[in-house]
Amino acid sequence: MGLGNPGPTYERTRHNVGAWAVGALAERHGAKLKAARAQRSLVAEVRFGARLMVVAFPQTFMNDSGAAASSLVRRYGISELPDRLVVVHDELDLPVGKVKVKQGGGTAGHNGLRSIGSHLGSLDFPRVRIGIGRPPGRMDGAAFVLGRPGASETKELQAAAQLAADAVEVLADDGVAAAMNRFNGG
Repeated sequence: MGLGNPGPTYERTRHNVGAWAVGALAERHGAKLKAARAQRSLVAEVRFGARLMVVAFPQTFMNDSGAAASSLVRRYGISELPDRLVVVHDELDLPVGKVKVKQGGGTAGHNGLRSIGSHLGSLDFPRVRIGIGRPPGRMDGAAFVLGRPGASETKELQAAAQLAADAVEVLADDGVAAAMNRFNGG
């Protein structure tokens, strides 16, 4: 599940890099994200090896990502298996373009993660974090994450979204520990 805000106003913002990653993941498997109203998300079902992977981008705003997550885990029967829900999101505490994998943890002030934790009753799910860096100077954090990056930063974030899609595949194939070993070095 790649976090972001729906609609053209937000699609190229830093806050939507999680959505960029799941879009890249669906595309590399020949699928397109399509509206699934009952799940409150754009969804693609793709074959990854012998298993089915559901790729989703919530169509709720970031602050209500948990409503979409709750619908998805119910629909696909994963509510009792939190390791099978992977959340891809932007991360202020990582440098631009850095990708890291994490199992569980806090929200670090991320409203999408807070909402998911509230709806699912747990924050113990794997995350693929895409660094967007900190706002410059005294710039407001909300204005920064909802802002559009410049051309060179966009290229870095697009490359990071592809790397995040790789991380989701490693998580699906080999588990959290293997993904952490591969993506968290250096």
